[in-house]
Amino acid sequence: MAKAKRQVLVIDDEAALRHMLRLVLERDGFAVSEAASGRAGIDRLQAATFDFILCDIRMPELDGLGFLKEKTHHKLGGTVIMMSAYGTIDTAVECMKQGAYDYISKPFRPDEILLTVRKAEERLQLRQENVQLRDDLRRSGRPQGTAAIVHCSAVMDVLLETVRKAAATSVPVLVTGETGTGKELIARALHVESPRRDQAFLAVNCSAIPAGLLESELFGHARGAFTGADRERIGLFGAANGGTLLLDEIGDLPLELQPKLLRVLQEGEIRRVGDNHAQPVNVRVVAATARDLRQAVAQGRFREDLFYRLAVVTLELPPLRRRVEDIAPLVGHYLPLLATRLGRPVPQLSAAAMQLLEKHTWPGNVRELVNVLEKTLVLCREEKIDASDIVLTQKPAAAGAPADLSLKRAVAEIERDFICRALAATSGNRTQAAKLLEISLRNLLYKIKEYGLHN
Repeated sequence: MAKAKRQVLVIDDEAALRHMLRLVLERDGFAVSEAASGRAGIDRLQAATFDFILCDIRMPELDGLGFLKEKTHHKLGGTVIMMSAYGTIDTAVECMKQGAYDYISKPFRPDEILLTVRKAEERLQLRQENVQLRDDLRRSGRPQGTAAIVHCSAVMDVLLETVRKAAATSVPVLVTGETGTGKELIARALHVESPRRDQAFLAVNCSAIPAGLLESELFGHARGAFTGADRERIGLFGAANGGTLLLDEIGDLPLELQPKLLRVLQEGEIRRVGDNHAQPVNVRVVAATARDLRQAVAQGRFREDLFYRLAVVTLELPPLRRRVEDIAPLVGHYLPLLATRLGRPVPQLSAAAMQLLEKHTWPGNVRELVNVLEKTLVLCREEKIDASDIVLTQKPAAAGAPADLSLKRAVAEIERDFICRALAATSGNRTQAAKLLEISLRNLLYKIKEYGLHN
């Protein structure tokens, strides 16, 4: 079955330009319609559906900005690319505010307009794939957002309440925690429960891409920017425009790229490699790390101004050993999923087996727990799994001899957990929480600040 052609509407009062654009776009496989004014363009949009709209800014009767306002008012579809011979950055920004996707200055070469439309097509395809994935999830009946985070502990209740509050905004969020605690799950929950839920969610691991390629991956590049750059690349910020971008392992972001990321966060614009012009973007940034960024700042490996810009809201994910009560519900969630994947009946877990799992220190956290369950299902084909059937990657610490002998850290973890429980039990009422903990309100406020619980 032949792939349907993308529909393009060209709106310009110059007949010669409309004709040129028709020839260029039709030769590249697009179906093209024309309108000689903004008003005629609105009429065409009300009568038919278009994927892309190329619209001039200066036109009689209804100019480009007026067209954008009318299109928004009538809730008409189509990705808009503005064209003008009188372009300025201010004009481009105003067009973006009114709903345009991109902006191109006249005169332009045929290949420039094709690259711009292809870039918009790539973004449209990503959005359609995201919509399809969300529809599949809805039809599957599986929970989404914070409802998808399996837990029963008070410390996670407090953290997920902060997630819901932060999701309603567009401020940057820093998610910290040990490897395997579920930082990407939290980032996805932030996106799903935000007003951006219908836009793209993209993720990149900053440690997995060589430093020389990471700038192009994040911000894109112009054609000819370097050897091998035979075509334009929009980059992840461009592809996530309107949505959310997760920068995983942000602590590994090269120092030379950190000022460029800071500019995106402060100014809302990107500059592609090899491009002289900045482009406005509207992206919600979530950063994640297992490293201590404060220590990296102190060592000069991470910019202090970038740290504070990323950490407007900080979400610290507790390790699994600090929320032992979550192990049973996690096992109850993952065991059937893994058994189904392996094509076997779901076995029962004996009390002794569950006790063994709850005593383990889980240095790899939830990821390690899933690994142990999968390994056990492969090696044990019995209907009931006992403690002897479970192969742990590390033996649980013997009673009275914890792996970490730091009394200071152990007391701090217990104290933080009790404060979280008290705050959850009192719905965040600090005065009542202080009474439950039998400490002064002043002491509680100090500890809330010390443990980073103020969010």
